[in-house]
Amino acid sequence: MRLIFLILISLSLSFSYDTIDNRDLNLKFKTIGWNTNWNKHTISYNELLSGGPSRDGIPPIDNPKFITIDEARNWIGDKEPVIFVEIDKKVKAYPISVLMWHEIVNDTLGNKKISVTFCPLCNSAIVFDRVLDGVEYDFGTSGLLRNSDLVMYDRQTESLWQQFTGEGIVGEMVEKQLKFLPSSLVSFKDVYTNYPNAKILSKETGYNRDYGRNPYSGYDDINASPFLFDKKTDSRLRPMQKVLTLSLDGIDKAYTYDILKKNVVYNDKDLDLVLFYKKGTNAALHRSLIRNSKDDGSYTVYSNFLDEEKLEFFYKDGMYMDRNTNSVWNIFGQAINGKLKGKQLKPIIHADHFWFSWAVFKPKTLIYK
Repeated sequence: MRLIFLILISLSLSFSYDTIDNRDLNLKFKTIGWNTNWNKHTISYNELLSGGPSRDGIPPIDNPKFITIDEARNWIGDKEPVIFVEIDKKVKAYPISVLMWHEIVNDTLGNKKISVTFCPLCNSAIVFDRVLDGVEYDFGTSGLLRNSDLVMYDRQTESLWQQFTGEGIVGEMVEKQLKFLPSSLVSFKDVYTNYPNAKILSKETGYNRDYGRNPYSGYDDINASPFLFDKKTDSRLRPMQKVLTLSLDGIDKAYTYDILKKNVVYNDKDLDLVLFYKKGTNAALHRSLIRNSKDDGSYTVYSNFLDEEKLEFFYKDGMYMDRNTNSVWNIFGQAINGKLKGKQLKPIIHADHFWFSWAVFKPKTLIYK
C-alpha cells in the first residue's frame, strides 16, 4: 500500500495542468471544429479572450519569399523597423510593416527551422526554434489573446502556445517550452549598411494588405490603455511605457527607453552585459504610416566577455568603443576597426515590449533606474 501511495504522489507532482474541459460557451463557440485537447491546460480558460479575427484570420506566412536589399529599397524606408536574425552566418530581416499584418512567419534560416513572431498589442517581436524534441512544428494565429498577447497554435497537435513566453498552455503540448533565438529590432538602414547581402522578407505574400500602414495608429501613446487587458497593472511604470527586457541567470530585468536614450552605451555590471542604443529606427505603432512615425531608436544586448576577457564599453564621437583596446564596434556587436576587428560579441536574447505585457508575465522584474 505504501508503494502505491508513493506512486500516486509522484504522478500528482508530475502533472501540474488541469484535466477538465471547463470552457465557457463563448470559448466553445469560438473554437468549434478545433482538434485541440481541451482537457489539458495550465491556465484558466476565462483568461482566453477573442481578439476579433477567427483562427488564421490574421494569416501567417508559411512560404515566405525574399528579395535583395536593392529591391526592398523600393518600398521600405531607411528608418523602418525590421526583425534582424542571423544564424550560421546567414542573415534575414523581416519588416514590421509585413509582420504587422501576419504576426507569424514560418521559415528556415541556416540549419534552423524558425518562427518569427510579432504581437502588435504588446509590441513583442520574438523568434523561436520551431523544432521541439526532434519534431518540426509550424504555427498559426489562434484568434485568441491572453493578457493582450498573441496566442499561437501549432498545426501538428493544435495545441495553444503563449507567444510571450513560448510555453504550451493548452492541448497535448502543455508545459512544453519553445527555444528563444537571438534577434534584434533595428532599422532597415542598419541592416543594409552592415549586411549588404541580407535577404529581406518580400511583401509578395499572396495576400492583399496595405503593407507600410499601421492599423494601430496611436496605440503606443503612453496615456493609452492596453487592448483586452483586465489584469491589475504593475504601478512601477506606466502600462504603455516601452521597455527593453531580458531574462538571464534567473533574473528578469527591464530598462526603460527613456533611461537608455540617455546612456547610449550601458555596461550592466550585475549581469556582465553591454547595451547599445542607436537613433534612427521608427516606432512601429505611432502613426498610420510607419515611415512617418517618431524615432524610437533601437537597442541591442551582448555579453561583455570576449575570449574570457571582460570588456568595458563607452561611446565617443558617434562610435561604440571598448576601453581595453579602443576598438570600434557597431550596433550588431561586431568589431569593425582596431585590434579586435572581426570579433563578434555574443548576442543576448532580449526584446522590446510595453511594460504592462512584460510585467504580467514577469512580476518579479527588476527595473533599471
